[in-house]
Amino acid sequence: MTGIRLAPTSPGSRIAGLGHYRPEKVVTNDDLAQIMDTNDEWIQSRVGIAERRFASPEDTVATMGATAAAKAMAEAGMTPADIDTVIVATCTAEVQVPHTATQVAALLGIRAPGAFDLNAACAGFCYGLAAADHAVRTGSARTVLMIGSEKLTSWTDPADRATAIIFADGAGAAVVTASDTPGIGPVAWGSDEQHTQTIHIPDRSGRLFQEGQTVFRWATSAIAPVAIEAAERAGVSLADIDVLVPHQANLRIIDAVAKKVIAAGARPDLLVGRDIITTGNTSSASIPIALDRMRAAGQVRSGALVLAVGFGAGLTFAGQVFVCP
Repeated sequence: MTGIRLAPTSPGSRIAGLGHYRPEKVVTNDDLAQIMDTNDEWIQSRVGIAERRFASPEDTVATMGATAAAKAMAEAGMTPADIDTVIVATCTAEVQVPHTATQVAALLGIRAPGAFDLNAACAGFCYGLAAADHAVRTGSARTVLMIGSEKLTSWTDPADRATAIIFADGAGAAVVTASDTPGIGPVAWGSDEQHTQTIHIPDRSGRLFQEGQTVFRWATSAIAPVAIEAAERAGVSLADIDVLVPHQANLRIIDAVAKKVIAAGARPDLLVGRDIITTGNTSSASIPIALDRMRAAGQVRSGALVLAVGFGAGLTFAGQVFVCP
């Protein structure tokens, strides 16, 4: 009997480039107060958001993802010919068929890649980064374009104070390629099957529903241990972590997670991504957008050790340590 032959493996993978896209339209809390019973003080005290970005009618999950991806490829020095796999994490695709990854590949001129979407909601970027890392290290892929792209405003009731003040649009992308020195740590992931309906869209024409208080209590208790486990799996001390980038769900959740991670051993001066203040909650796009904007502001240097942790509908969660490009 002939045995199965496996592809040559790589000792590790790394992020070679990052990119992001935020739509031009800025929506302030005062703008929202014109269409619902709310105000700037109420919104900022509860979720920490001052403004967010809403996509134009011309922006789609695919076009936003392609724009972010092109920036990541440029930083990595990659051409479309270098990409052999495209992964898009999204929970807001306009259509189910065709899937978004093939549309992004077509927009960028990437020929015949392996291409698929995944839906882990707001944990999508971390799930997708793990999938890209696994594909590269097992030899299934050489260079992966990993994208988180969301148009949440298409699925949110604009008059629903529980969701419309939080969710926004945008995309972030990373190029993942082989590395002799591991640059992405093992993923710590899982789900909470007791809360599957806590965040949901009831049907094809429905709008996103969220039990905000339930999600808040769950996230502030369950997510810091995931971040800590991700560092343990990567074999690094929390004191070695330079940057913590949680999913940008709610500023109070971000601060609660950071406080627990610092109490567990991270440095008191740990940099923490708080991009939600001016970008809002962009689900699977929030982590790469937050990190890329911190880099652009000169807050995070190349080579910094990043601890990312995503969490969202499902309820799903995932985290990993990686080296910032």
